Amino acid sequence: MNAALQRLDAARSRQRAPTLYPAIEPYASGTLRVGDGDDCGHQIYWERCGNPQGTPALFLHGGPGGACAARDRRWFDPERYSIVLFDQRGCGRSRPHASLQANTTAHLIKDMESLRSHCGIERWVLLGGSWGAALALAYAQSHPERVAAMVLRGVFTSRKSELRWLYQEGASLLFPQAWERFLAPIPAAERQDLIAAYHALLTSADVTLQMRAANAWCAWEDRLATRYPEPPGYVEDDPATLALARIEAHYFKHDSFLEEGQLIANASLLHGIPCVMVQGRDDAITPPVTARDLARAWPQALLQIVPDAGHASSAAGIVQGLIAATDGFAFAQ
Repeated sequence: MNAALQRLDAARSRQRAPTLYPAIEPYASGTLRVGDGDDCGHQIYWERCGNPQGTPALFLHGGPGGACAARDRRWFDPERYSIVLFDQRGCGRSRPHASLQANTTAHLIKDMESLRSHCGIERWVLLGGSWGAALALAYAQSHPERVAAMVLRGVFTSRKSELRWLYQEGASLLFPQAWERFLAPIPAAERQDLIAAYHALLTSADVTLQMRAANAWCAWEDRLATRYPEPPGYVEDDPATLALARIEAHYFKHDSFLEEGQLIANASLLHGIPCVMVQGRDDAITPPVTARDLARAWPQALLQIVPDAGHASSAAGIVQGLIAATDGFAFAQ
């Protein structure tokens, strides 16, 4: 067992209450222009928190099209980690807002490398959930020498079966009332491919249609995040809601710009990188089958199935597992 996993075992043995680290503010932030001049001027927002001399770590938010929040700084011990967060192309504080031009997985991987170089970091620990987990895998398979360790939650790899489950048939059987509301904006004749139908609405010239579709798209995902209804995690008619729905539909219409099954088929490229996967047993957005398939292809990765937890990162067991993992990977080399 390598040193990083030994530290993880030690962290588990002294596991504390499932709470995040205290709130902190960035010690540096800014925007980084990315691209080669042909991508409509993308600028990504970034920030750094914690101990500048600590273990470098990068947080990867979900979506695609979500954004980082103050809470995301709190997954790492601020005394032992130098924490980097950034808003991916087109969302959050990055500009241009909701842009789909030159916005692909390959562009995001290149942005991560630009940001790593900008921050003067040699290797970092990656933490990502849902889409953030997919992006972490894609980046690590492209640049394994830059990854010291990985922590993944709600594993997603954008296979056709995963997208069909979420947006065509599967989760629809578990939440029939919410599904009817998801179907409502789409004419019956266009429901054989709901991702394509939503993409058409979300990229139409009619701003009212765009926003209506974005509200319905985000309401569907929001309902699946936990087993029980909770206050909405999105805001109706908000620009952030539109960015999330537009960018997700753009990526998923194109299978996240990945070959089918690529992230699991290429798991051998991750050999030598320690990883912990924390997966809710009742996750209706990214069911545990994907984490299981990845664990089979990547035996070094440790898979933790959390009972009584869904997709949301706020579940006590999910918080406890992620904090134990980042505690264990502090000072990973």
